[in-house]
Amino acid sequence: MFAIRQYEFGPAENLRFEEVPDPEPAAGQVRITVAAAGVHLVDTTIRKGGFGPVNFPMTPGREVAGVVTALGGGVEAEWLGRRVVAHLGQANGGYAELAVANVEALHALPDDVSFEAAVAMIGTGRTVVAVLDTAKLTADDVVLVTSAAGGMGALFVQEARNVGARVIGLASGEKLDHVVDNGADAAIDYTRPGWASGLKDMTVVLDAVGGEVGETALRTLGPGGRQIIYGWASGEMTKISTEALFANSLTATVALGPGLLRRGLRVLEEESMAGLASGRFVPSINPPFALSDAAKAHEALESRATAGKVVLKP
Repeated sequence: MFAIRQYEFGPAENLRFEEVPDPEPAAGQVRITVAAAGVHLVDTTIRKGGFGPVNFPMTPGREVAGVVTALGGGVEAEWLGRRVVAHLGQANGGYAELAVANVEALHALPDDVSFEAAVAMIGTGRTVVAVLDTAKLTADDVVLVTSAAGGMGALFVQEARNVGARVIGLASGEKLDHVVDNGADAAIDYTRPGWASGLKDMTVVLDAVGGEVGETALRTLGPGGRQIIYGWASGEMTKISTEALFANSLTATVALGPGLLRRGLRVLEEESMAGLASGRFVPSINPPFALSDAAKAHEALESRATAGKVVLKP
């Protein structure tokens, strides 16, 4: 089979398209013929060495969807030929034509759910569900979504509209139309000076960017507003002082870390996939990259040149 291989930490060009032996499923595992593999910012961080030790050479990728084509020992025969999606956890191995997954990680897919949509939801969606559990959006809210053109941001815009809230999305350049088309009441280019001028009395900020954008967003909150922090794509966490919270009776909550695990990852995945099947969540998917172009996919993601979930197709 062909797969992406990485031999050392570093830039996207370290991702090589190579022919390697087919993986064999161990006991309790299945082999999946991969139809779509998810690409996440976490993957780029792992590539650069930002998430602990890695055994090289490695094949990156933690989200795969496709068809089960081989079974390891002890796996029920009914899985053979099933359409599935799985999050591989820290095992990686998803940027490939074939991948192995523990049977406990599998979610069977209905025929009307595409592989691209499934892989866009399995990891991203479970985090979205956890953040929404924390945010508890209502029809009375006015929600400011940072990174609103991204895979998670697009789903937050949809959910805000689902509950009847007003929603404003932050994005840049040509992505603004994408945010409005997805259901936002307005879209603002946060790269322009003074972008927050006139914004006030937000009740919720969903903060994935951190840094100066996160701090500016905090100042748009009205009395009793709440800022839900789930990332720092700018490279810096949002700095929040106790004085800023006291000034307007604000709250700031982190929705990742132990909070993400409170309900259990499997439960979050099941709710995410159920939301996909019902139409509650409609993931925004960037035009897929070929597996051989994994390095270009990483570069596009890191440069913020994409809108929606980034997917590889073998």
